[in-house]
Amino acid sequence: MPADPTTVAVAEPGSVPASGPAPLHPAKELWFSFCENKGALAGLVVIVIVSLLAIFADLVSPHPPLQQYRDAFLTPPMWVEGGRAEFLLGTDDVGRDIFSRLIHGARYSLLIGCIVITLSLSSGVLLGLSAGYFRGVVEELIMRLMDVMLSIPSLLLAIVIVAILGPGLLNAVVAVAVTYLPHFTRIMRAAVIGEMTKEYVTASRVAGAGRLRLMFATVLPNCMAPLIVLATLSFSSAILDAAALGFLGLGAQPPTPEWGTMLAKAREFVQSAWWVVTFPGLAVLITVLAFNLAGDGLRDALDPRLKR
Repeated sequence: MPADPTTVAVAEPGSVPASGPAPLHPAKELWFSFCENKGALAGLVVIVIVSLLAIFADLVSPHPPLQQYRDAFLTPPMWVEGGRAEFLLGTDDVGRDIFSRLIHGARYSLLIGCIVITLSLSSGVLLGLSAGYFRGVVEELIMRLMDVMLSIPSLLLAIVIVAILGPGLLNAVVAVAVTYLPHFTRIMRAAVIGEMTKEYVTASRVAGAGRLRLMFATVLPNCMAPLIVLATLSFSSAILDAAALGFLGLGAQPPTPEWGTMLAKAREFVQSAWWVVTFPGLAVLITVLAFNLAGDGLRDALDPRLKR
């Protein structure tokens, strides 16, 4: 019997539809774009390793960070003549294991970065969103205050704040967070102004959306991409600035195993015991570089103008 010409052909199981494969989920597309940047991927691997060392520092470190070994003052690293196998990177001037202190110091550095970014990002989002949404007098007051803060070098501003509040790790964190507030505020304001002119915002307003719903449910989610990139890049700067304050004696105080404080205590041994200065400096360098590389890769992956 001949086939009916009006019969609709049914696709076989497993065949690809005529329209082509389904588009990737945005998260997968972001991940694949990020992985194309080998430097960013290497930075992410370093960040994961440092984070795991910080989380499991009590299990990984061979010695307590504050334990002093009276028979091992300024012992060189294990591979140098005079080194000892139980002290992989040597000891400091009071016999504390440098490798253990570096691992525990990662906790302080990452915690400082997390708190600084959380405070700066949340405050910057509120101020920038208010300035970009309300405009007028509110915008002028907020942005002129941010301009005044930006006119002062960030490290100098942090030093002034710590001098007022007093030296200490918590005060140093607050000081560094204040110095990054203007950057998040300005980025947020610019993003909000750009979004407020788009049709979906007008449609939401016509549909009866309230002021808070427009600000936090409609506009804010579409402004997060540049803030995420800025937060990643600022994370490394926060670690560096906190280490600088610790080096100046205004941040974490001895015997806290914070990398900047370790560098400050090791200044007098630059020529006689190079390992006491070198390894904390390398820890700061590698961690900051890893966050910068990851931030650059994240920026490229989120920027639609760089997509091929």
